[in-house]
Amino acid sequence: MNRKEQESMLSEGYWSRWNSEEQARIDRDIERFRKAEGRFEVGAPAGREVKVEQVKQKFIYGAHIFNFDQLGTDERNRKYKELYGTLFNSATIAFYWKTHEVEEGKPRFRAEQRDTAAFWNACEDPKRQPHWRRPATDPVVEFCLSKGIRLHGHTLVWGNNTWQYPEWLMGKMPIDCFLKAKLERDPKNGRLPGSGLVPAFGDMSADEFAAFAPEFTVELNNAIARRIIEVACRYGDKIDSWDVVNESATDFGRGLHVPGSLICKSTYGPMPGDYTYRSFKIAEGIFPSKALLNINDYNMSDAYLNQTNDLLKRGCKIDIMGAQMHLFNPQSCLDIADGKTDAESPAVVREKFDRLGRAGLPIHLSEITITAPGNDERGQAIQAVITRNLYRLWFSLEPMMGITWWNVVDDCGAPGEPSVSGLFSRNMEPKPAFFALDELINKEWKTRLTAKADKEGAVQFRGFKGTYELSWEGDDGKRVSQVVEI
Repeated sequence: MNRKEQESMLSEGYWSRWNSEEQARIDRDIERFRKAEGRFEVGAPAGREVKVEQVKQKFIYGAHIFNFDQLGTDERNRKYKELYGTLFNSATIAFYWKTHEVEEGKPRFRAEQRDTAAFWNACEDPKRQPHWRRPATDPVVEFCLSKGIRLHGHTLVWGNNTWQYPEWLMGKMPIDCFLKAKLERDPKNGRLPGSGLVPAFGDMSADEFAAFAPEFTVELNNAIARRIIEVACRYGDKIDSWDVVNESATDFGRGLHVPGSLICKSTYGPMPGDYTYRSFKIAEGIFPSKALLNINDYNMSDAYLNQTNDLLKRGCKIDIMGAQMHLFNPQSCLDIADGKTDAESPAVVREKFDRLGRAGLPIHLSEITITAPGNDERGQAIQAVITRNLYRLWFSLEPMMGITWWNVVDDCGAPGEPSVSGLFSRNMEPKPAFFALDELINKEWKTRLTAKADKEGAVQFRGFKGTYELSWEGDDGKRVSQVVEI
């Protein structure tokens, strides 16, 4: 099915939002913000043809690499790995504390037998394994470095009990805290969050909790500081950027970050006092200056903007704002396609990022999910069209510096995430959304042309920002080349 046939499967209501005027504006802004002029003295004779080929793009086209060697066959693993360096120039690596340090003091840096492709190829029910989507980090880092892939670490600090807090740390809390716990099952999957015990403050304030559990308060603060330092010492000079703190804007918006406090009465449970500020200051002190420190959140409200501005005013080194966009519910994409909602329409997207842009930082759309309403022909066409239009719009926004797709392969997400949100089937067969992205990233948004040297032996051209190889034939018949950036 070609693009016009795919587009015909979306309603007039959808196209009224993504109309020709909007498409023309996107084109103008891509030309304005994503391209630059370059003039380079190459020493070629006047009139000599110079081949201009972009070899590296400045904009980040990323994906997480959580399923490294886990797809069940060598062929699937090979296809998966080939995407990094062809479609994706950046990989997000899993540093979720809960599974990265299952046993206290024994982080899973090096691969064990259970991290090998042989283990996963023989595994009958991979989703039941605790390290599913959580590979040991050394092999993934080494793989990405060997291919020149940009690396992004996710995440150092996060209060989430289900995905981040280690059970051994929770176990150090006084039993009386657990007796105050409210045990509520998650309506999405029926499971108790985290270890099943979510400590509640009850009627205690943060200061009262710190006095009630002083040993745990000290251990909590020390443990999170140790983790940041340990990871930084091992990977600080290898990984380009880090989500230092994940999803803390809601706590800030509720006034729970109190400077000078020992404990934060977080919506997640106990966290170190003023934990976002403290985490950034610890990270700034231990990571090399070249490492980019990110704040990351799904909360796109004023609370996130205000939090980021507050941290910057207090002297935190924050290089990038991370933003998330997950269309997890297949019905959401169907409603968008049928024109029933303004969700993720151009007007809504522009308003959202205009707000975040007021912090004055580059924005990394660090986690995105676009679900196919179904795996039938129309469902996959809807996913492809929505993907193409949203990527074009995001790419056109001035503060945007990268987009990272979340689950690359169908049925390989976390529990509760949709099984049809990948760019590939579970057997690593490409879906229409993959071809839509490949067309943009490797064709429309990559500059290749031929220019002629002027009388000064220079070439001038306009192209997408990035690294270029300029080459021409010398008088002796040999190719001469030069690498430049615009």
